[in-house]
Amino acid sequence: RDLYLDILLDLEKPSDVSQCQSCQIGEGKFRCLTCSGDQTFCRSCIVNAHQFLPFHKVQEWTGKCFNDTSLEELGFIWYMGHGGQPCPFSDDMHTWENIPMDAEADFSPMETVHGSTIPTKLTIVHSTGVFLHNVVWCSCPGVDCQQHLQLLKAKLFPASTTRPQTAFTFDVLNHFLIDALECKTSASSFFEKIRRMTNNCFPDTVPNRYRELMRVSRLWRDLMSRKWFGFAHNDEQKPDKGDLAWFCPACPQPGINLPPDWQARYERQPESCWLVSQRYVVDGNFTAQHMVMRKPQLDISLSDGLGYMVKDQEYQTHLSSAVESKERSSCSNHHAVNAANISRSNLRATGVGATACARHGCFVPHSIVDFRRAKGLHMNIDYSICNALNYHSAGIDSSLIIYDVGCQWSINFLQRVAQSKGLSVPENMHIGLDMLMGRFWRLCGHHSIRSPQLLVKTLLKKYKRALKGVDDTKSPFDELTLSLDPEKISIWKIDEKKAMEQRGEYLDIYQLQMNKAPTMAEIRLKLTESENTDTSKPGTVSWLITGINLEDLQDGLRADIRQLPTDATPGQKVSIEEKRQRLTARIAKFHETADAMTAGMDLGTATVHSDDPRFCYAGHDENGWGEVSDEEISEYIDEEILAEEMGIWMPSSVPYQDALALGLGPLQAEELELRKGQANDCLEKLRMALGHKAIIYRQYFRSANSTWAGTRSKQEAQRCQLKIDKCVRSYQRARSAMEGLGMDKATLGSLYQPISPTELSIDKEVTEENRFGQGSDRLAWFWRGNNASQGQDDAWIDEFYRVNWLKAKARWNRWQEELRLVRHEMGWTINWFKYHQNEWERRGGQATRPGHQAYAYQQVLMWGRFVEEAEKNFNGCQFIL
Repeated sequence: RDLYLDILLDLEKPSDVSQCQSCQIGEGKFRCLTCSGDQTFCRSCIVNAHQFLPFHKVQEWTGKCFNDTSLEELGFIWYMGHGGQPCPFSDDMHTWENIPMDAEADFSPMETVHGSTIPTKLTIVHSTGVFLHNVVWCSCPGVDCQQHLQLLKAKLFPASTTRPQTAFTFDVLNHFLIDALECKTSASSFFEKIRRMTNNCFPDTVPNRYRELMRVSRLWRDLMSRKWFGFAHNDEQKPDKGDLAWFCPACPQPGINLPPDWQARYERQPESCWLVSQRYVVDGNFTAQHMVMRKPQLDISLSDGLGYMVKDQEYQTHLSSAVESKERSSCSNHHAVNAANISRSNLRATGVGATACARHGCFVPHSIVDFRRAKGLHMNIDYSICNALNYHSAGIDSSLIIYDVGCQWSINFLQRVAQSKGLSVPENMHIGLDMLMGRFWRLCGHHSIRSPQLLVKTLLKKYKRALKGVDDTKSPFDELTLSLDPEKISIWKIDEKKAMEQRGEYLDIYQLQMNKAPTMAEIRLKLTESENTDTSKPGTVSWLITGINLEDLQDGLRADIRQLPTDATPGQKVSIEEKRQRLTARIAKFHETADAMTAGMDLGTATVHSDDPRFCYAGHDENGWGEVSDEEISEYIDEEILAEEMGIWMPSSVPYQDALALGLGPLQAEELELRKGQANDCLEKLRMALGHKAIIYRQYFRSANSTWAGTRSKQEAQRCQLKIDKCVRSYQRARSAMEGLGMDKATLGSLYQPISPTELSIDKEVTEENRFGQGSDRLAWFWRGNNASQGQDDAWIDEFYRVNWLKAKARWNRWQEELRLVRHEMGWTINWFKYHQNEWERRGGQATRPGHQAYAYQQVLMWGRFVEEAEKNFNGCQFIL
């Protein structure tokens, strides 16, 4: 830091050489802050060195420090024409030093002294500051001597066409357009920045040319638009509505990015017909404070109706003659619309309405309307949508309009269009409506070529996301299909086809369709019955089942202990101790039977299971505690080891290879089969409990009309959660045992995967069927297991699977359609670039003036580069018919 500071301060002194470093004669007391290096020059050399650098900032050494000065003060004269040299037709060649300082007081800007023009002091605004320069005009005979044209040829845009005293460089005007596009900089803020760059300490001393900037920037934007869109190459062709604005390159546009015979080509591929359709999103809630203008300014708008905004006069005529619908919104979800109908003053909060392509967010040219001018609601959007539907739509027979209040707007839309003199929709066009509002507006840069560049990257991202979406949704759908009843799937396919063809109420197949949900008592009874375990006569299998049940009882006891409050009552503590005593007796009796089963073999260390804290939801479960008599308790009680911490010896407690050597292979084989059954039962119970919990949330929580009903629902949901956690813990024990019993790891990993807490959430296909973000949803692996079809015997679980299968198929189909559409959009984008390249080749061939030809071929190279970059990035991914 100190070293850098020393160097920065050293730059504030003159160089060690006192002479001018250019001529080596004069005193080097001037330096340029814009040029690199620390050279100093004499007065004459620094002026000559900046003959073509008039916007550099210079300073003069005062003997103690450098002080700001200017090239104008040092005698710099800017000659118009002749490469910076004086006009040869001036009779008296002079330098600025020979003219008295008060000469301007005696002569007008166009008067001459001895045949030479007196310099005019001109204020020039550049991107680095505001400069004053002395300008001498060209006076060659036969040459247009109008000052504003001479300035324009010098790349200076005059603020006046009669006696210009202010000019803006082309560079600062381009900077202003880019700042407005990228940084949303207002004209006042931009010019205040320029003043601050000119004099940071006293910006108020810099001439204020804000009004001139506002006017000139609009003129410049209009000229650039006509130049970019090729209207300067054809004087006879004038721009029409929206011709000075870009539209989305990836949207289908007949005659531009679709081949001439596109209709015949797509008819040969019926599955692709839906691709060529208009997809528009509409909104009327843009705030547009920056668009508030005075009436005279609107009347002289240079691009009135030629860009994105609609034509003012035609729009006003439409508003004055349109018949507004009188009905109020009947939709309970649109309270804002009702409020706007009541009080028209609320419309002041709305700026403009617009229509954009729903796929990429690009505004449709000549479709942005000003809401502040209308007395109604629908007439604004009617005008915007009709212009959008007629924009490059020849031959397209279907369109989709996404509008959040479309349910009310669409009621009398066609009737309003028929009654209006200036509105129309394409004949034979089917107009679909979607009320889901995708708020992804993206301002396509005004007359900017930047958007096509970004679109290529956007399409690449869409393509990669679509590929991933297809892969992520196909496998779960296939697995779920294989696990379900084929006959029921056939019925669901028929329903799906009917819904796709007839839509309307048939789309309700994607929601639960149960006439009456089971009561809470029925759900609780079903879950309780599913918990019962078969304990048959003593024997090997019966003994193994008893050991598995004892593990479950230990699990239940640990859950009861976790639920005990810190200030447990004596009765609660007694209940726990009684359960411990009874369980201890049963475990001891089980181990006695184990001695008989193994012929007194040394059993070694028993297995002690520990609970996963992620699945330890506290709760009660009274099943299995009344099966031991008091006599058995007193006989087998062991007070040293707590019952919930006792190890239970099972064949799986012995390593697989050791068990084979001890002759325990048959016992382990039997236990392995029982453990498989245990795991399968747990998964089935888990699916049932999760499904019923989802139903409880949907049927009772969402519709609870009292605190009592909400509390009962919560209690039932908690009971379901207890069942879920118990199933998971039991499944984990079974899986651990199977691994110890030597089960093949590949089989274990494919059939009995680990369960994570994130997979136990409530299924949102049932509870939140209208939520956003369903494109990446997928069921957990245990929903797609081979035993899933058995659960379809239950009406609720069958309905649960039906909804999930239909939505899984819809997600997969959606990503397939997205992939196909993106591939076509890539091809349409390349065709759009080629179209403009061919247009400029045509203009260049027809041009007769060298400048027109040079610019046209420059555009050919630019659009050709777009084509090359797009084809390189897409790398054959695009689909071109």
